[in-house]
Amino acid sequence: MENWQKYISINPEIRSGKPCISGTRITVSDVLSYLASGMSIEEIIEDFPTLDKEKIIATLSFAAYRDNITKIAFAS
Repeated sequence: MENWQKYISINPEIRSGKPCISGTRITVSDVLSYLASGMSIEEIIEDFPTLDKEKIIATLSFAAYRDNITKIAFAS
């Protein structure tokens, strides 16, 4: 999903500026943690009805984007 910007927002007034699903206080990190713990997309949607599959996929796309632009400098 290339248009994750439609679903992810960053507002310093919400959750200390962590990336969130737009219109919610659910962070990208929250969703990634749920998926990593073994929850299915359907289980997450059941627990958080404001989410849908497209928004959850957007969190994965956002995480991939952030990982792709993150550079770590190593001391030599």
